[in-house]
Amino acid sequence: MEETISLKELYQVLKKRLLIIILSILLSTTVAGVLSYYILTPQYEASSQILVNEKKAGETVYQSNDIQTNLQLINTYTVIITSPSILDKVNSLLDINLSADALKNQITVSSEKDSQVMNITVKSKNPKQAILIANTIADVAKQEIPNIMSINNVSILTKADPEKKLAPVSPRKKLNLAIGFVVGAMVGVGIAFLLHYLDNTIKDEKDLEKVLDFPFLGTVHDSGRKRKKREKRGVALVQEEEKNLEAFS
Repeated sequence: MEETISLKELYQVLKKRLLIIILSILLSTTVAGVLSYYILTPQYEASSQILVNEKKAGETVYQSNDIQTNLQLINTYTVIITSPSILDKVNSLLDINLSADALKNQITVSSEKDSQVMNITVKSKNPKQAILIANTIADVAKQEIPNIMSINNVSILTKADPEKKLAPVSPRKKLNLAIGFVVGAMVGVGIAFLLHYLDNTIKDEKDLEKVLDFPFLGTVHDSGRKRKKREKRGVALVQEEEKNLEAFS
């Protein structure tokens, strides 16, 4: 038999287990806060941009074929920029003691659709190092790509500002706290309903009907007169026992 729960029962379950829900929220939010503020290492991002564009001598107007060729080369340049031929040179220039693979994991090369601008984004624990790597990659790419491709169509558009104070991009503390709050609330509510459905005690007439599978007809109330008689008998029995104890003592 399928069980349904009314809004009133829903409210009663949540009200009864409110302490569990609050504790779950506090625990989850605290864990998220400790991780975000004290355990996770802040990460910083710096970006430089290069322009893929070849203009032949004497040309004052760019041809659509040239632009299309440059756009097609961007995918190739993305691979070249993250290859050991570029990254090993960057590593040696900066003396950062990272392998090409380790350095590659810190770099993202992207471009907008139909754009000749390539964004070189570097993520690092050290903000100054992120700026240095981003700018050095742009410099090395400008120098090495013409040698590799025999095409001189790369120019530096912008560099990361070394004087700019970078803000950490991760961990996103406020977002993590919000996620911790929501997760804690969901877990708390889940525990509340789990305890509700595991509770087999009979609390009211509806629970009795579910257990016995019989309709509830009514309750039998104890009359006040009979209850008073039983209470008087009880008092008389106690007094009689006390007298018997006094007689033996």
